Amino acid sequence: MYLKEMIISSVSEIVRKINFHLGANLIVDETTGKSDLETGNNIGKTTVLALIDYCLGGDAELIYIDPETKKEIDYVKNHLVDQQVLITLILKADLMDESSQEVVIKRNFLQRNKKIMSVNGVNYPKNNGKDFEKKIDLLLIGEREVLKPTLRQLLAHYVRYQNNRINNTLRVLNTFTTNFEYETLNLFMFGLPVSDRSQLNTKLKGEQEYKKRLEKKHSKNELELQLDIVKNNIVALEKRKNNLNINENYKQELEELNDLKYRVSSVSSRIGELKLREQLLIETEEELQSDMSDINLPELREIYRTAKKDISNIQSTFEQLVEYHNKMILEKIRFVTQDIPRIRSSIEEYKQILTGLLNEENNLSKKIAGSDTFQDLEDIIGDLTKSYQRVGELDNGIEQLESVEKNIKNLSEEIELLDGDRFSEEFQEKLKIKLKEFNSVFADVSSELYGEQYGITFTIKEDNKTKQNYYHFESFNANTSSGKKQGEIICFDIAYILFARKEGLPFLNFILNDKKELMHGNQLKKVSKFAKDNKIQLVFSILKDKLPSELDSSEHIVLRLSDQDKLFRIENRG
Repeated sequence: MYLKEMIISSVSEIVRKINFHLGANLIVDETTGKSDLETGNNIGKTTVLALIDYCLGGDAELIYIDPETKKEIDYVKNHLVDQQVLITLILKADLMDESSQEVVIKRNFLQRNKKIMSVNGVNYPKNNGKDFEKKIDLLLIGEREVLKPTLRQLLAHYVRYQNNRINNTLRVLNTFTTNFEYETLNLFMFGLPVSDRSQLNTKLKGEQEYKKRLEKKHSKNELELQLDIVKNNIVALEKRKNNLNINENYKQELEELNDLKYRVSSVSSRIGELKLREQLLIETEEELQSDMSDINLPELREIYRTAKKDISNIQSTFEQLVEYHNKMILEKIRFVTQDIPRIRSSIEEYKQILTGLLNEENNLSKKIAGSDTFQDLEDIIGDLTKSYQRVGELDNGIEQLESVEKNIKNLSEEIELLDGDRFSEEFQEKLKIKLKEFNSVFADVSSELYGEQYGITFTIKEDNKTKQNYYHFESFNANTSSGKKQGEIICFDIAYILFARKEGLPFLNFILNDKKELMHGNQLKKVSKFAKDNKIQLVFSILKDKLPSELDSSEHIVLRLSDQDKLFRIENRG
């Protein structure tokens, strides 16, 4: 498939229409009068590549998140949503044949029922984008039973605008990608698709990490030895318990003791109540006696005589009144104190009862508490309880380790079945033949463009985490300068397209690459001509002052951007 056209439109207008052709398709930043740091930032030349990637299943965040600060560029995101920006990408099987197959992909930046993720007029917004990606996979890669490697993994070396892809030939996926995922991807690319075991290896890695954490506390051997010791202790404790001479009346005597304690408490409370009543009566008697009249009778009598002269109708004598008053008080004292002898008698009776109960309680307590076998039984039962609890803990620890060991064994067996003859001499020979064919093309391309011969080799390594073998691929050359590395990468991408055509493997006829100013101008001209001659599209973003004059024409440039004319033309609105 080739890139034919990309259209950026809003709710009211077509913002950009980019037509692609064979050879170089340059997106040029023509900003002038600014420093190297300022030039090219936020103009949109890299965003063109990201938009093509977005239509091929990429993440929308790559359009409006600053790659350095990792923060959202709010005004860009708001513009994409508010203006209902729609990206239309048209792919074509053969640019020279108008009747060849076309694939029309459309995506916007809205959500829910306004989301557009359509392929050839059919919208696939559900299932978190998986249906959309599956449809594109079918059209670009073809029928596959298992979508491993994923479409996004297969597209990674065609679409290079993120640092890890720009700077690496083969290790183009994210940092969380496992060795087994790279193995599956590279074997598929070189025409030897194998069953994907990356998920099984991820599970295996998780189980091995879990086992390592469990064993960090105690190994299985240590747990088993501890368990044997605890079980032997339990046997000894049970034997001691069975040999004890247990008091058969213990339960009955304990109930009797509790009953005695209850009765002692009740009698003591009754004595306390009676003593309180006795005390209250005595205090009342004392108060009444204090009310008896002991005043100076001669003086009071003189007062009484004087009053009688003035009040003729006073009948009683003063002595009679005093006598009556004292008689009444004595009567009250007699009434109040009549219960004291009975209360004191009751107190003595209860004291005798309490003494008897206390003696019984003391004797029974000594009898129960003095039993050594009872104390031994309590200690043994306590030790047995702790021992059985420890057995449960140890058993659980052993079961966890046995379970994780079983999972590791099952996963390893599944991986072994999937591996089949993957590491056999026969399979390795097939891989060598495929790489020999690829390296023949790779060496020719790199020799033509750079005067050097690059190649790809492989080794079988052991994964540090899972201890499983895997195929590791790497390039021959040892050049590390940015310019040379860029040359190696572009030669690899071009060589792979030529190799895939020859082998009948799934491939795309275009390469997207950012920061082509890192490539020398002469190499850029050579690469552009070579691509056109071999019917390959190169979509490169580049700064104007790094562009060779021979390529500064509409034949090679598909889009010119500047500080005055940015990609989405947000600043031009209003």
